[in-house]
Formats: sequence, structure tokens, C-alpha cells
Amino acid sequence: MSELDEIRRKKMEELQKQQELANQQMQQQVDQQAQQEQFDAQLNQAVKQIMTPEARSRLTNLKLTRPELVKQIEIQLIQSAQAGSLKGKVTDDQLKVLLSQLAGQKRDIRITRK
Repeated sequence: MSELDEIRRKKMEELQKQQELANQQMQQQVDQQAQQEQFDAQLNQAVKQIMTPEARSRLTNLKLTRPELVKQIEIQLIQSAQAGSLKGKVTDDQLKVLLSQLAGQKRDIRITRK
């Protein structure tokens, strides 16, 4: 009977260790998510300060289809503002120019039928 009790005790310890590990991983994920949300909030606040409402609206609409591109543009604009190269707020027309520059970098795909 003592061997059976020893096996049960070892199995219980194993399960407890697995549960502790799972709890630690879950806590790390929650922490990372909170950090990401805080970063996004800071980014949005900075974008509000350096862009006109029309430009922010265009960027918000674009975020639905191309979130990576929007993130890249936001970071680029913030870096420009920190460097002091932006004079005033970014207008919708200036944003259109920036978007066309970045969109011009993609490949042109053509399909020909024979």
C-alpha cells in the first residue's frame, strides 16, 4: 500500500508543478498584453498631437485593412516629430503623399491571358 501512496504523491506533485507553470505562463501573457495596450495608448496619444482630425480619420480607416502599414506610418511620424522635422500637424494631404510613397514600394502584379 505504501508504494501506491508514493506513486499518488509523486503524481500529485507533478500535477501541481504543471499547474504552477501554466499559471506563470498565463501571468506573463497578461503582463505582455497590458504592456502592449499601454504602448498603443501612448502611440495613439502621440498621433493625436501630431495629426489633424482628417488625417487621423484616414489612418483609422486604413487600419482596418492594413494594420502593419498604419503602425509603420505612426512610428515614422512620431520619430519625425521627435527629431523636429515636422512643422505643424500632419494634414490629410501630407498623409496621402506619405501613403503613396509607401504604397509605391509594392510590386505590380500583371496577369496576361493567352
